[in-house]
Amino acid sequence: MEHKQADVSIPLQSSGWGAAAPGPRSDPQPRDYVLWSVFNVLLWCALGGLGCFGFPALVYSIKARDCKLVGDLEGARRHSDRAKVVNIVCSVMVAVTLVIFIILTAIFISTFRGI
Repeated sequence: MEHKQADVSIPLQSSGWGAAAPGPRSDPQPRDYVLWSVFNVLLWCALGGLGCFGFPALVYSIKARDCKLVGDLEGARRHSDRAKVVNIVCSVMVAVTLVIFIILTAIFISTFRGI
């Protein structure tokens, strides 16, 4: 009877606690900005029901997420860039609207205190 030896392989690097972190990806996933878009829609709805100003950003964000799920990274990047620009415009418009509202409220209060 011949004795056969079992084939034993030992990994040279462990995949446990001491493993090195993977390097940066060469092609990062595009962001979809859905949370920022929802926040802008809610802010515009709070400012007198003008939520329609935030909807284009939300649409582009959802399109970017859908393209990313399908695997169309170029389409996801294109929609992501558009969503980012529209979100920036919406956020600036909300900030300007709030500043104007605060200024008008201060003027209104100061004129009635003078009476």
